[in-house]
Amino acid sequence: MATSAIHVQRFSLTTLKPFREVLAAIDAAIGHPDMIVFRQGLIAAKGADELKEIVQAAVGPSGLMEFVRFDLGEVLRKELGSSARQVLRLVIGNPLIMKELVKLTPDAGSYAPITVLIDERHDGIHLSYDRMASFLAPYGNPEVLNVARDLDAKVESLLKAAAG
Repeated sequence: MATSAIHVQRFSLTTLKPFREVLAAIDAAIGHPDMIVFRQGLIAAKGADELKEIVQAAVGPSGLMEFVRFDLGEVLRKELGSSARQVLRLVIGNPLIMKELVKLTPDAGSYAPITVLIDERHDGIHLSYDRMASFLAPYGNPEVLNVARDLDAKVESLLKAAAG
């Protein structure tokens, strides 16, 4: 049994744009495939080229797609009513990037796809993301860090554009 400590870097920014506008900007930039159909396509893919075609058709302009969303604000509203703030967790990524990460460092599967948190607070809408490179740095693999840094840049660009 082993336990490791991992130092995580959180990218976070705040915008005064309304929650709905921030979410709309993210939604416009990421793909929203029917996950049942998408999974069936992945299973049926006969090789890497066909897999790539399926993924490319599913991702949005950012190169990312949504796997699932958790509306934590809806849960808050059950207790606090309509005054509860908006909080949404998006699980997004790109299966081709995830494949590369896991191929290079198996434990990367614990962190991919990634989470983006969109959280309404008194000072504005916070967009947060825990950097993949920080999760994978302890593994000491420069190749996986390059892939992770590219993913980090892609996600941070998405969040900056949505906050913009």
